[in-house]
Amino acid sequence: MKGGNCIIRLIETDKGKVGIMERRDEVFRSSQDVLDAIADLCYQECDRFIFYKENFPEDFYDLRTGLAGDILQKMSTYYIKLAIVGDFSGYTSKSLKAFIYESNRGKQNFFVASEEEAMKALGLS
Repeated sequence: MKGGNCIIRLIETDKGKVGIMERRDEVFRSSQDVLDAIADLCYQECDRFIFYKENFPEDFYDLRTGLAGDILQKMSTYYIKLAIVGDFSGYTSKSLKAFIYESNRGKQNFFVASEEEAMKALGLS
């Protein structure tokens, strides 16, 4: 997927702006895809985003590939908060479960079950 092809809806709240991925069938293949997708909104001072589990290939959830680490490190480097919405209960990897747990304890990247939880995690509700 080319970042410029995806549609991210911008929502402004009294606590800040959030970009929400419109389509679940758009798949990011690299950290550059993610950066390309959010670049325009970053120029509009949007630093919080909600994507869906389906927006990332299965390789993302296999920590041995390094894709999740690469993407989430880029988000941290650019001070972008990211919430990924989906059902992660089907994954059996202990390392992925620990990764999700530690991410959710932090302040930068979150794995949540709903858009409402994402808004809360991102400090927007």
